[in-house]
Amino acid sequence: MTDTEFEDTIDWNRFWETADEEDRESATPSTHHVRGLLADLFDEKGVPDSVADVGCGPAVVAFDVAASHPETTVVGYDAAESVLAENRERARDEGLTNVAFERTLLPEFDPDLSFDLVLCFGTLTYVAETQRAVTNLYDAVAPGGHLVLGYVNQLGAAHYREMLADPEETGAEIAEPERFEERFHLALEGESVLSYERIHEATGTWPRSFWEFTDKPEERWAWRHAPLAWIPK
Repeated sequence: MTDTEFEDTIDWNRFWETADEEDRESATPSTHHVRGLLADLFDEKGVPDSVADVGCGPAVVAFDVAASHPETTVVGYDAAESVLAENRERARDEGLTNVAFERTLLPEFDPDLSFDLVLCFGTLTYVAETQRAVTNLYDAVAPGGHLVLGYVNQLGAAHYREMLADPEETGAEIAEPERFEERFHLALEGESVLSYERIHEATGTWPRSFWEFTDKPEERWAWRHAPLAWIPK
């Protein structure tokens, strides 16, 4: 067992070392969902001086923010050293000096500094102690900053179960059902599921919807099954 393989998740080092294009796309929904919405948040609340992308994977968001806002300090955190090494090499190749990459493993998160914005998207699905992770993420937000969370709710977990039980009815094409079940078992079992109420319990603050100041994305799953919320501090 490696240090990124626990009973509540998968071996992310191996995942990123062996991931093909389809695997990478499935593991980085931020590519087509989060970047535009973060830009809308920046327009509404101002560009942050510092950003943490926790569970960054290949750092789609971290690189986008670093390139678009060279005055912003960006740190990408992930459990897998393989993808962190890949990201560091890319940062060197692209000459981006305002982005760095560090290792962390949720639910633990205790960086040496606080951030104006902490993002965690597409990662909490794989964390059993989800509320403790949310508390630690919120603790890393500087006063006046924001925590941005993407998570699976009860509707999303139910949809995953329907996908496995009746893929034809849901229109799901799961090439490897056993692998899907292994990867998403915490959500399937309801262990990593979140709600506004559970986030409030973890942070003491009620989440807010992005749809207060921007349009809902066309992908229905992006707001119905896997909401994106921001929590001010």
